[in-house]
Amino acid sequence: MYSIVDIETTGGHAGTGFITEVAIILHNGMDAEHRYQTLVNPGMPIPRYVQSLTGINDEMVASAPDFSEVAKDIFKHLEGRIFVAHNVNFDYSFLKHHLALAGYTFDASKLCTVRLSKKIFPGYQSYSLGNICRSLEIPLYSRHRAMGDAEATAKLFTRLVSADQQGHIHTMLRKGSKESYLPMHLSVNDVEQLPRLPGVYYFHDEKDSIIYVGKAKDLKKRVTSHFSNNSVSRRKQELIRNVHRISYSLTGSEFAAIVMESIEIRKHWPRYNQSQKHMEFPYGIFSYEDIQGRLRLGIGRLKKHHRPHIKFGVLGDAHRELWKLVRTHKLCPSLCFLQKDGKCEGIKEGYCDGVCEGKEDPMDYNQRVMLALSQLHQDQPSFAILERGRQYGEVSCILMEDGRFYGVGFMPDLAVMPALDDLKALVTPYPENEFLRSYVRQYAERNPNVTRYW
Repeated sequence: MYSIVDIETTGGHAGTGFITEVAIILHNGMDAEHRYQTLVNPGMPIPRYVQSLTGINDEMVASAPDFSEVAKDIFKHLEGRIFVAHNVNFDYSFLKHHLALAGYTFDASKLCTVRLSKKIFPGYQSYSLGNICRSLEIPLYSRHRAMGDAEATAKLFTRLVSADQQGHIHTMLRKGSKESYLPMHLSVNDVEQLPRLPGVYYFHDEKDSIIYVGKAKDLKKRVTSHFSNNSVSRRKQELIRNVHRISYSLTGSEFAAIVMESIEIRKHWPRYNQSQKHMEFPYGIFSYEDIQGRLRLGIGRLKKHHRPHIKFGVLGDAHRELWKLVRTHKLCPSLCFLQKDGKCEGIKEGYCDGVCEGKEDPMDYNQRVMLALSQLHQDQPSFAILERGRQYGEVSCILMEDGRFYGVGFMPDLAVMPALDDLKALVTPYPENEFLRSYVRQYAERNPNVTRYW
């Protein structure tokens, strides 16, 4: 009915670590029925600190089978049984990953004796295998060897089954239960209390420091996906292992959630956020004068010491902005590198006066280019993006002033738009960054129905 498992490995993450020993005890809920144990050759030197911890060294595994050679036996001992371990997601992720590499599809119900111990034997200071066994006077032999720890886990599990008067085991095994895949330190209540609404969520560690900030259209669904997708990457496994608490704030709309996520990442600089810490804006609009004296605009990648007129994180955004300049100021798409071949599209459509074919004086054309560049820098609008708020009768407000990001706020859904200075009093100012300025501007252009200008 149950397979009680313990493994030893070369490292803490299934994606980069290898198994050195496996122990499986088949258990009927009351007693052990069968034991399986094997050393495994990891195919790499075992790190010194791991050798010191487990006592397993390179000589001991030199003649041991590769995992692929014992995968069939391991799978046979696990198939069709409930997978039980102390901190179950660690052992499960390793075995599932390496069984998959060996050609076996493994998927099982799981029970974590850490989570069960916290529910059935509450009040102890520590629930590590060594400490909880000492607290319950369960003997421990061959600590940090697979079979020694598996034997201790089996004895602990027998005690848990006998003392489970409230049916916690049955609840954990129930279909849809979050207990089987949540991090061992995280309360189910932290996930259950999440609403299915847009917002920003925060993962806290054991010291309550924020270690990750994320945004979501549906907070409960997004947070749950962090723990249920079985990623074996080192970063993901470390994050899951260190989550102790979840908090959140509602934003009303997905757009406001994206904006607040960027603000909060730069405010808290969480350990496991990577993307916006190194957010690059690799494209820019540049200008130069060609051999015929014509000012030319173009999009290029940013390089050291290059100074673009404006920067973009996405190539498509740069193209949209340049096309907007071309059509607004009657520039030539060929001279802006937006058209490579054929007759000038600007002449066909009537906004290019033929500078590309020598029909317009370059000086006249250059004046329009300079005007376009000056307006690109100076005549940036003030506007607000107003979308659904956190509750009925409220709207979220993302405010830009003179083309720069100003802040975020919530206000009553008013019939008349306030004056800019009045609206600023309702909005919390935040530091600006390139991502926010570019993202909000592009969002406003794509969503004119929710954008109000002054």
